[in-house]
Amino acid sequence: MTSRSDLPTDVARLQALLAAADARLSAQSQSLLDRDGIIERKEDRIVRLEKLLADFKRALYGAKSEKANPDQYHLALEDIETAMAVVHAEDEAIDPPKTAASKSRVSRGVLPKHLPRVEKVIAPEDVTCGCGAMRHIIGEDVSERLDIVPAQFRVLVTRRPKYACRSCEAGVIQAPAKPRLIEGGMPTEATIASVIVSKYADHLPLYRQSQIYARQGVDIDRSTLAFWVGKAAYELRPVHDALLAHWTCRAKVPVSHLMLGGLSFEGQGAFSTKR
Repeated sequence: MTSRSDLPTDVARLQALLAAADARLSAQSQSLLDRDGIIERKEDRIVRLEKLLADFKRALYGAKSEKANPDQYHLALEDIETAMAVVHAEDEAIDPPKTAASKSRVSRGVLPKHLPRVEKVIAPEDVTCGCGAMRHIIGEDVSERLDIVPAQFRVLVTRRPKYACRSCEAGVIQAPAKPRLIEGGMPTEATIASVIVSKYADHLPLYRQSQIYARQGVDIDRSTLAFWVGKAAYELRPVHDALLAHWTCRAKVPVSHLMLGGLSFEGQGAFSTKR
């Protein structure tokens, strides 16, 4: 701190000192405001995490009427892990770690060998040594990251030329059209298979699939998708019947050991559980 005896008597220099002090105070005030905002956001996330944790404990250990389906646990865990990742990202942005992130946090799992690899080489712009000779490769660092190419719609155009003879009037010939699952419709069999897998394997309702298609500019109503699924289900009946006959003809049929609830018709309609 400058004492009064060290202060200059020149008005211009005094004004410069005051301006510099004011700039430092403004910077400190802004830093304090930023810290207060970060603390407030963290407190909000702590409250949210505590609520998510309480909901998860109630679903796991609460009374039967409050317990959720075990599959719902994954949703609660996803929200908790996402909120924790946001807090960690803010901490690293404010105070970057002095050392590199641990490998266990950055790279979890091994990418399968069957996935196609797209290699990109990042080489120095100039490999000429200071002595004038060319440098040679003595090793390399290799890193792999998982990349996803979003689903892309395409239109299959089928042309069936018509042929006629110019020497006579024998008639016009044309290759017959190949049979389709939806006669006169726009979907290919691959499109219908994707809708069915998304609905029954990935638990993606038809109205959400309709919204996904709309983002690509393909407007398909939910009822249209439902018609496709119903038509495919009818055509797959022989496969279903064959599988059912194969399993029912066996001496032993593997079943789940879960307890199933149902109404008992032997008493007063009491609810009972049986294997």
